Amino acid sequence: MKRRNVGSACAVFALIAAFTWLAHPAPALSEIQVKAQLTTPPHVPPPLDRRSPARVFVELEAKEYTGTLAEDVQYQFWSFNGTVPGPMIRVRVGDTVELHLKNHRKNKFPHNIDLHAVNGPGGGAGVSLVSPGQEATFAFKALNPGLYMFHCASPVPNIPAHIANGMYGMILVEPEGGLPPVDREFAVVQSEFFTKPTDTKGIYALDMQKGLAEHPDYVVFNGRVDGVIGERALQAQVGEKVRLYFGNIGPNSASSFHIIGEIFDNVYVEGAIDGKLQHNVQTTLVPSAGAVIVEFTLDVPGDYVLVDHSIFRAAKGALGILSAEGKENLDTFRSVKPPAIIPQIPEF
Repeated sequence: MKRRNVGSACAVFALIAAFTWLAHPAPALSEIQVKAQLTTPPHVPPPLDRRSPARVFVELEAKEYTGTLAEDVQYQFWSFNGTVPGPMIRVRVGDTVELHLKNHRKNKFPHNIDLHAVNGPGGGAGVSLVSPGQEATFAFKALNPGLYMFHCASPVPNIPAHIANGMYGMILVEPEGGLPPVDREFAVVQSEFFTKPTDTKGIYALDMQKGLAEHPDYVVFNGRVDGVIGERALQAQVGEKVRLYFGNIGPNSASSFHIIGEIFDNVYVEGAIDGKLQHNVQTTLVPSAGAVIVEFTLDVPGDYVLVDHSIFRAAKGALGILSAEGKENLDTFRSVKPPAIIPQIPEF
């Protein structure tokens, strides 16, 4: 029965792909052709200086590999381009994006891609399902500005498994005039992992039962427990205006994104550009498979903690650090009378 279900699902994707190409032949090449500059979070591709649309070539490869999820925990990740999260893509409204997706020949499973920035069936999933060793190409026009998630939506073995194992990333579609300039940009993606030990000591894989029960072992930023801590912490200077692109792939839970000690000057609600812009926000809600853009200015030096303020998730890894260096600003923040004795922290 399972084989017939998988075969039927693949057949549906194949039919969608065929009819999509028949109804919508590949668009003519734009006058300008560029290769997308991809970056791995927290790094963000530089702002675009183009004033007209282009044909943008994006190259992605599905890779299955074993890597670090937490201390003493190696996990069997599935990924785009060998990183979790996958690379960040930056285009502008009006661009025709030509996406090339390879499936590494040593992989075990078929993979594809569903981009939430696509206006079309399956977000591209139907025309990009490829077996190991194969490649698919499709094109779409970026019609709506905003910050969008993308992820694998292969039906084999099931869509949740591909997302839970690490196949996701973000694509930013800039408006025609670009976004207002800032001093620094960062990208952070929150995700959940549901783990069980394999036959190999120290190596873990997806536990589907935990996923169905919505009980993650880890809730992390940028693909691992210390993904935005230590040498991976974000670095900025006092007085700088920061723009942070924050995505939450889930796959189950919403995120209550908050930076301890900072207030968001601007929040592009749910990643929408030219939509509702909120000001002076403490915590912003990011749905599963959603995103948000927040902007703020650093007034005081020190370490600012990124959290999902569903706060018990901090114990599962949902912590990050933004370290701001620079001169003290005593008018904004200072200690007037510190405690005489540092309190003892009891053990639980």
